[in-house]
Amino acid sequence: MRYILLSFLCFAFLSQIEAQPLRGQTTAKQKLETAEAQLAKKDYYQALEWFEKYYKEERDLAVAKQIADLHFMLRDYAKATRWYKRVVERKSRKKPNPFLPELRYVYGRTLKMNGNYPDAIEELTLYISESEDPVNIARAKREIEGARLAQSMQPDMEVSLVNAGKKVNTKSSEYSPLLASKDEMYFTAMREDKIKELGSRDNDYHSKLFLSKRGEEGWEEAMEAGGVNINREGYHTGNISFSRDGQRMYFTRATLEGNALMESKLYYSDKGDEGWAPANEVPGINGDYIIRQPAAGELFGNEVIYFVSNMDGGYGGYDLYYATRQGDGFASPVNLGDVVNTDMDDESPYFVDGTLYFSSEGHPGIGGFDIFKSEWNGSVWSAPMNMGKPYNSMVDDLYYSIDKDGYSGTLVSNREGGKSLKGKTCCTDIWELSKEEVVLDLQALTFADGKPLNGASVQLVEMTNNTMGMTNDKTSEASHIFGFPLKSEMAYMVIGSKEGFVADTLQFNTVGITTTTSFEQKLNLTFIPPPPPEPEEPEYEEYTTNEPIELGNIFYDFDDDKILTEAEADLSYLAELMNKYPDMIIELSSHTDSQGLSGYNKKLSQRRATSAKNWLVNRGGISTDRIQDVGYGETQIRNQCTNGVKCEDDEHRYNRRTEFKIVAGPTSIQIEKKRLKKN
Repeated sequence: MRYILLSFLCFAFLSQIEAQPLRGQTTAKQKLETAEAQLAKKDYYQALEWFEKYYKEERDLAVAKQIADLHFMLRDYAKATRWYKRVVERKSRKKPNPFLPELRYVYGRTLKMNGNYPDAIEELTLYISESEDPVNIARAKREIEGARLAQSMQPDMEVSLVNAGKKVNTKSSEYSPLLASKDEMYFTAMREDKIKELGSRDNDYHSKLFLSKRGEEGWEEAMEAGGVNINREGYHTGNISFSRDGQRMYFTRATLEGNALMESKLYYSDKGDEGWAPANEVPGINGDYIIRQPAAGELFGNEVIYFVSNMDGGYGGYDLYYATRQGDGFASPVNLGDVVNTDMDDESPYFVDGTLYFSSEGHPGIGGFDIFKSEWNGSVWSAPMNMGKPYNSMVDDLYYSIDKDGYSGTLVSNREGGKSLKGKTCCTDIWELSKEEVVLDLQALTFADGKPLNGASVQLVEMTNNTMGMTNDKTSEASHIFGFPLKSEMAYMVIGSKEGFVADTLQFNTVGITTTTSFEQKLNLTFIPPPPPEPEEPEYEEYTTNEPIELGNIFYDFDDDKILTEAEADLSYLAELMNKYPDMIIELSSHTDSQGLSGYNKKLSQRRATSAKNWLVNRGGISTDRIQDVGYGETQIRNQCTNGVKCEDDEHRYNRRTEFKIVAGPTSIQIEKKRLKKN
């Protein structure tokens, strides 16, 4: 057997590829049975491959949904979006789509996680109007709120985010980084860039704890950390955290069945003269549930450990808990409550200086998992605040940590710019973040009549001795807020403009500013009303007695003489003309092409001419004796397409027409040119 080693969101997910389950030619039924068998073994990549082979033959809608679900589970959001769209838009005359409207919710989420916020909002809004599920309706409203937040959100100009580099990150996932100092980083990974084969000499496919040190050229090659007492054979080890005195290490050991996390418990190891001692389960916390992602911290003045669990009594999915340390053990776990926790997954806690950072897919976010922070005031947690861009992206962002000074830290993300073993977003990299100690920026806001004005342009101009220098121009169709980095000791001019508005100009400077400062400048543009349009002079054509005048939009259904809706405009105008020229008598005629029997065409054209006459009499109020209805059939062919001549349909269509001509009354009339032209 061979394994594709992929480490994912919170732990290592394995994709087992066996020797082909079926040899030679296989039936569609066998492919489906193989896919379902692999799915039952939680071998999602094998299941996905066989489901796709089956779908190529059978185009089964339920299988298409299963394929979409697997792509979403395996975090290939681009493919998931395409497959969900295929399922959502499938139509059948025989039976309704059984996956609607509920699948629209998942489809909307994948659109959002591909950065397609307008379509995501549209799909989720449609879902809300069609669904009767109150839980998912509430979730869809949160997703819409997050998508709108993403459209209006400007990145934090103080923050720089860079990939930790190839000596730390591989194509498989790295996660739960922890800076022991500015120059030492622990993290969990498998350290794989390619498929590994079980049965070979290297039989180890478990995640381990690693340590990388910073050198002159950045992070150096990562090495296993903690020794055999920490990285235990046969277990996935990760999620490291240290007690506040640094003498105790907390971490988890987990086992998987296929791609499913079956067990994960919390362990600790104390530091001695010879390194880390053999690990023990943490007393008082572990139970018949999953525990992940420990993070040492404080609460009520006591040393506590925060962690993630799916134990009974939570709000849904994984929740955040804490437990208070009591000697070598801990008191019973306590849920952090519904201010922090949601009905979806809440993950990767990190506590520093009274602030809890965590990731959630249940609070309004701009992607999948977003990073949030909540502050402890001594008795309650504050409402979680989205950390915004660039901390968060349109995909998954977790394991945020920051030093006490607040200037450097790490997070884990599968955003663009990372490395992935399977697809573009399967696997997470470690990213380093840093803040400048003094950052100056401008938030320029465009308004008109006191209301935000989108679609404007803002130009920031450096001014030296009242002379214009370097410029920075930005335009936004989706927002009225424009962010610009600023230089120290510099004078600026900011100009807001938009077509159809009078521009606004402001001036300010950063002279003497020694602390991080964000300037806000409001630009008020004045709307210029457009000049009234000049009246359009109608153009006329003149027609004389017995000159055929074609009605361009008189059509009929096949073998039918009923007047269609699109024909009524022409007939209404003909009625206007006859009222304008009250002594005018017309011949109203209908013509066919040469296809079909001549006698039949003659009768059909007569019925159609009579139908048009009846409309003018009954709807237009025209006297019946002023209209002579005549059906000419195929007797007046206008081109070469007579009986027996092979012609294209466009050539035949030239002969299918309805006309009128003046037979008595005025010798000429004027007709407004555009009124009888074909639409």
